Parts: sequence; C-alpha cells; structure tokens
Amino acid sequence: MTETLPLRDRYLGLIDEIVQMTLKGKIRSKEQVYQMLLKGIESGTGEVFEHCLGDQMVATQRQIEIQTDEFKLAKSNRIFRALQTIQGEWQRWQAQNQSDEVIAIALEQIILADSSLRLSAFLRAIDPNHPHSLNLDELKLAWRSLARFAERRAEPELKVELLKISAGIDGGLQSWERVQEYLVSWIYDQSQGQIGFSGTPEQQGPWALWAKHSIHPLPQSLFKALSLGQPPSEFIATYGAIDLSAWVELAILLQFLQRGLVSWFDKLVYDSKVGSKLSISAFLEFAILWSQLANGFDRATLLTTEQRSRFASGAFQITIQILRTFAQRDYFPLYGGIFASFSPSYTRDALLYLDEPLRQVEGTQGKARILTLLAFSLRVHGQYDRANQLHQEALEIARAGNDRVCESANLNHLSRNCAAQKHYAEAVNYSQRALILSRQVGDRLGEANALVNVGYSEVLLAQQREEGDPAVYESAINYLQQGLKLSERLGDRQSQALCFSSLGIAHILLDQPQAAIAYLEGGIQAAQFSGDLYLKGLSLVYLAEAYYRLQDLHKAVWTGGLGMYLLEQIAAREWRQAAGLLTILQGQMGDAKFQAVLQQNRSQIVAVIGVDGYDHLPELLTQYRQEGNV
Repeated sequence: MTETLPLRDRYLGLIDEIVQMTLKGKIRSKEQVYQMLLKGIESGTGEVFEHCLGDQMVATQRQIEIQTDEFKLAKSNRIFRALQTIQGEWQRWQAQNQSDEVIAIALEQIILADSSLRLSAFLRAIDPNHPHSLNLDELKLAWRSLARFAERRAEPELKVELLKISAGIDGGLQSWERVQEYLVSWIYDQSQGQIGFSGTPEQQGPWALWAKHSIHPLPQSLFKALSLGQPPSEFIATYGAIDLSAWVELAILLQFLQRGLVSWFDKLVYDSKVGSKLSISAFLEFAILWSQLANGFDRATLLTTEQRSRFASGAFQITIQILRTFAQRDYFPLYGGIFASFSPSYTRDALLYLDEPLRQVEGTQGKARILTLLAFSLRVHGQYDRANQLHQEALEIARAGNDRVCESANLNHLSRNCAAQKHYAEAVNYSQRALILSRQVGDRLGEANALVNVGYSEVLLAQQREEGDPAVYESAINYLQQGLKLSERLGDRQSQALCFSSLGIAHILLDQPQAAIAYLEGGIQAAQFSGDLYLKGLSLVYLAEAYYRLQDLHKAVWTGGLGMYLLEQIAAREWRQAAGLLTILQGQMGDAKFQAVLQQNRSQIVAVIGVDGYDHLPELLTQYRQEGNV
C-alpha cells in the first residue's frame, strides 16, 4: 500500500515510524535505524529524503522553542533526539551509497575496457590523483564484486582476465596487511647514519625487512634484490614468467607502501623539515622504482609481446601517477634533486629514469615542476644542453599555467646552467629576470636563489672580462650576502648551502682562500642537513682548493678525496676537478707521502664515506689518469 504513496509521503512516514518506535522503546541500536533506512530509501532519491528529514527537524525545533508544557517539551526533546539519530545514520547511508557508486563506476570502466586497455582502466581506478580513487575499504569490496561478476556473467576470455585482476587485488591487500606492521620499524633499526632508504647491503632501508615478511614470490624476490642493490630493471628483465594477477598484486602492495610511508613522514611533527625530506625521498624512490620496472618489463624475454607492452605501459602509468601527486606537495623540491636518504643503487642516474615516462605526459603544470627536478639532475651530470632544453620546456609550461614560483625557479636554474657553461652574460640576464619575477610575486625562496645567482654570475663575468674595478666585485659579493641573509631568515638549508658554496667559490676566484674556508665549511654543514650531496661534494672540492692555495696540503688531500668520491657517486662531472687537484698534490708530495696523508686521515674519511669509499679513492685517481686527463 505504501508503495503507491507519493515519495515525499512515504519518506515522511518512514521517519515518523522510526520516531514512534524510538518513543516506544522498540529501537535498541543505531544499526536498527540504519537497516530501516537501507530498506526504505530508493537509490537516487536521497535528496527527497533529506528534505523531509530537514523539515521534520526544523518543525520539532520550533516546537521545543515555543513549548511551555513540561511534559510536551520533554516529548519534543525525545523526538528531536530520535531525529538526530536518523540524521547520523542517514549520513552513514550517504557515505556508503557514495562508496557503492564509486565502486560501480570503477568496475564498469574495467569491465567495458578493451582487453589491451583493461589494466590501464584498473590503474586509473586506484590513481590517488583521481577524485573518486578507490580507497582500501572500497578495494576490499571491489575485488569480490569483480570476482562475482566474472563467475556469473562474463564471457570466457573476459572472465579469465577479471578473475586475475580480482585475485591480484586480493593478493595485494593480503600482502599489505602482512607488511603494514613493518612499514616504518626499519627506520628505528638504522641507528647509525642517514635515516632513509640508504644502508648497508644487508639492510638497504626497508627492503630486507619487507622481503622477510612478504608472503608472495614476486614482491619477496624484488625486495631481496633491492636490499642487495640490484637494479630493478635488471631484476625484472630476468625474473621469469609473471601473470596479470602477480603484476596487480605488486602494484597494490607498492602503492600502499609508498602512500603509507609518505603519510607517516608527513606527520613527523618533531621535525617537519626532516619529515618533508624523507617524504621527498619516498616519492622519488618509488617513482624511479616503477620507472626502472617499466624498463625491465620492456626487456623481459620470458614474457609474451603483449605482456611486455601491457606491463611496461602500466608501470609508466604508475610512475606518472606518483609524480603528479608529488608535484602537488608544497615541499616539492624546485631547487634540489639529490638527497642523502636516497638509495645508493639509484643515486648515480636516478632521476634520468624519469625521462621516458615524462615524454608521455601532457603539458600540465605538474609536468613543469617534474621537468625542473629532472633538468637539475641532468645539470649535475654535466648534460647542460639537455638540461637547458628541459628547463625551457618547464618555463613555457609554468608560464602557461601561471605557476610563477616554478617559472622563477627555472630562470634561476637556467642562470646556473649558463654559468656552468661559461656563458656568464646570459647567466646574469636569467638571474636578474628571476630576481624581478620572484619579488613581483612574493616568492622569497626564489628571491634568495636569484640574489645568489646574480652575485655568482657577476663575479664570473667580471673575471672573464678581467675587470679591475674592485667595486664590481663588491657589488657582486653584496648580492651573495643578501641571498645568504634571506635564506637564513627563511630557514631553508638547501638555499643556505647554495649561498655558502657560492660565496666560498667567489672568494676562491678572487684569490681570497682564507675567507672562502668559513663559507665553504658552512656550505658543507647546510648541505649535510638538507641532504644535497651535490653541493656537499662541490663545497668539499673548493675547500680542498682553498687549503691548497694556503699550502695546507694535508687538509687539501682528505677534503679533496671526500669531494671527489661524493661527486663521482652521483655522476657529477666535477669529480674530475677534484681528481685533477689530487693528482697535482700526489705529484708534488710524492706517492709515498700522499698515501701516508690519506692513511693519517683515514678515520675522518671513513666516517663520511665508509671503508669501501676510502678504498675506492685510489681507483678513481687511476681512472682519471687512464681517461687521459693528465
């Protein structure tokens, strides 16, 4: 009979029924109310029910306000409390109904996708950048719904694929549940050295621990390989047969590991700067991991041609998803690229792996920021032409997207690139443009970097022109000092490292080695804190140069050795500058005395780069000589 009533009348009746049952003591739990709503409200008609409930609550509130009879007032209050219970369960119903809708849409897209695009459709459904991305609870429901659909309605080929995706989701959730307990416990095991993904071969960050507690072969083997420093691309290229379910399981597990780590690092309230540095490392670590896996899948000879294509494309898709999420964070590093908590096995050419997936991304604002990071790494590696191309591309995208902070950053980077290529007039031009823009938009960090770049470039330009007027150098040094003061006020250690390093180098160029030492030592400390291995290594190289000019050869040897090793480890071309200085020192001192000095300073060197690093120093000098640099 009630089915024939208008919808509004039906819902008013449902609300009144629940209220009356409450008044009579027949409602014993909120779950009972929820089940009545679940049964009584039709999908797609929630707005009508919400209006009915709202009207009833307003009417009851008015009764309470005007009621003078105590008995009737008490009853109205009881009715209003019953309506509030209905409201709470209605909000629960809405959330559940919305979740059901999100799951339904995701499953429909997966089921209806062409076979070659089905994996891509699944990855879009779990993309954290998507407004309706499936969360953990929704995934638990989704894999069961997918399996039921496959068993009941799917065609044979579709059934096989859907069941594999479903099994992969289930396996990934099981793996995550098992490993979740050990998400961050490895951090507390790394009682010595830099906290992060780096470590000894037996304990490379979390990988060995996660391998120990993984329950399925693929992630377990991958984590073991990572713990031993094996490149993921080589591991996956030779791993063997991998089916769709194993691939999906790995995707689910790695996604929740990466999200979990970033979430935990972001909450390090005792030191937000340490937390943000670790979050940056987590984003980069997993983005590069997936990029390398894509490379490996593309070369995996034991997979079919179709599997290689699907799995490689899927891995690139996840790489892009991670980078897009990363680019939206306020701590995205527009002025840095190499971090001390980064895994040593990735550090050498780490960000270069991101070049390929970025080719597949449209010119979005996020891409401009990612290109900035990638181009910085290319400059460190001495690939100036490619770095300039990417910075110019990022500059255009940033302008189109009105991202003035990113635009300023790329002008600053282009200034630094030009200085490295001895195009000093262009370097001054870019830095001055960056200074004007950063001041216009209130970008204080960009302003600090621009001040340093103006001063640094003007010192180099004056040197190139053999400028004799001391006022020219004083003006340039003044810019550098302004940049240092501003970066100190901002508390940005990355920029402080750049400022100290630039001031030190400037004083070296001005043949003022004693003044340079204090700045370079400050640069080393700031770079150590910020995790910038490039600036740390570069400051050590110029510190060695300062000591050499002061004829303090012992200090020149061990600081030069440290700088050479750190820069070579990240493939920075300046390691050869250090090797050249050490070769000169070795020639002047004689090999026996040179080796004795190294031995005398062994403990200081080992404290920074370890025994293996110390033993590698003679090999680097030999390599330098064999390359014809002497």
